[in-house]
Amino acid sequence: MMVEEAVELRERMTILGDLEGASFVPWIRRHAAKLGLDHVICHASAARIELEIAGPEELLDMMEMGCSLGPIDVWVERIERSAITIETR
Repeated sequence: MMVEEAVELRERMTILGDLEGASFVPWIRRHAAKLGLDHVICHASAARIELEIAGPEELLDMMEMGCSLGPIDVWVERIERSAITIETR
């Protein structure tokens, strides 16, 4: 029986919308931790939250879906994702 290793990706996830709810940033942190994703919130404002997140692609997809549904006190209009490449020397 073969065991496949999960490929880790690193992405920048930008969440746009009406994000004024004070519960959203802590919610993002808890959700990422529950999924076992490495994450850093780079920017947080009422209209945009930007984070760097790393983990298997399937879990990054789950994080995006969770954020799009989010807590009831925010309205997510869209989520943009872009790959972060790590240069090695």
